[in-house]
Parts: sequence; C-alpha cells; structure tokens
Amino acid sequence: MEKEVLSDYKKYFVDKINEFGATPKGVDYNSFNSQEIRFRELAKCIDEKSNFSILDFGCGYGAMLEYLHKNYTNFDYTGCDIIEEMITSAREKNKNFPDAKWETQLTENKTYDYTIACAIFNYKLTIDNPAWTKHVIQTLSTINRISEKGFSFNMLTSYSDKELMRDDLYYADPLFFFDYCKKNFSKNVALLHDYKLYDFTIIVRK
Repeated sequence: MEKEVLSDYKKYFVDKINEFGATPKGVDYNSFNSQEIRFRELAKCIDEKSNFSILDFGCGYGAMLEYLHKNYTNFDYTGCDIIEEMITSAREKNKNFPDAKWETQLTENKTYDYTIACAIFNYKLTIDNPAWTKHVIQTLSTINRISEKGFSFNMLTSYSDKELMRDDLYYADPLFFFDYCKKNFSKNVALLHDYKLYDFTIIVRK
C-alpha cells in the first residue's frame, strides 16, 4: 500500500475509533448485528472447538475475541492491526482476556492454525481497482503462508446495488477470488454469499 494512501487509511479509522469508540461504528460497521453475522461466517474456517491458534488480522478493537470466547475454548489468540489506536482500544476492551496478544505488525516467521481477516480490503480510497486487486492478492498470499490449517476473509461484493456503491470502496468479484484461491492456495475452498449482506466470505482449508 502506498505511503500516502496508508496515511489516509489510518486517519480514516483513527477518526472513526475516536468518534465512536470500541463499537461497531468505530470500525465503520453499520450495526452489532451485521458484525456478528460476519464473525459467524468467518469463523467457519475453524474446524475445532478448542486448542488452536488464531490470528485476527486487522482486528480493530478486538470484537472478534469476544465472539470466539462465546463459541470456542482454550485457543491462542493474536490480534494484529496497523493502527495503534485500535490496538489500544482492543487492550482496554478485552482486559478480561489477559492471555490475548496484541500487535501492530506481523511477527516474522510466526504461523497460526487459522487466520481471519474481516473487512480489511474494503477501503481502497484513491487507489484504482487494478492496483488494489494486486494489493489484495499480495496480502492473501501472506495470509496463506502464515496459516497452517486454513483462513477466511470477506469483501464487499460486485453484486451490490450499483446506485449504492461508493468510489472509495472496493467491490470484488467473488468468482474471481474463489477461482484464485482454488488455483493458488488449496483445493478446499468455499464461497459464502447467502447471508443477506453486501459482501461475501471465502473459506480456505488446507
């Protein structure tokens, strides 16, 4: 990601977290309900109910951790976000989970059983679609490399209503990314596009 765009990206979300705090709107989600739906779909990459490691890549204020604790036990959680204010909010919000680890960059050569990436590809800002697609593919390659058992990610869908689309957002072709993951990452790939939101989720199992 270009430095200028990265700076704009950080400012966008710093403004959100400062205005709305550790709430769905603080990471630019419409509601708690839509956030929970996305977490439910993304978590389908996890095949165990306990004893696994997971990276929440682009964790925001760490809302996914609370969801995981409701549904899984004895897991090793790491939340990573490039925005320091998000990590500060995540630590504060999740004080009841002292074993959680929080980072602003990936630890070199470290791998996890699973990686979840929620909404990290939505905001392209001023970057054109071909350049952003390249950025997404490079990021997915990194996620694939550090994920031992599987990973999941979601993106806004190109099947969104045209009149509601915004120029600063990236609307991905779900068939393109399903095909790319199938050809490059694993034979076991699922495309989930049936949960009544304007995005889709892809599950990659190793």
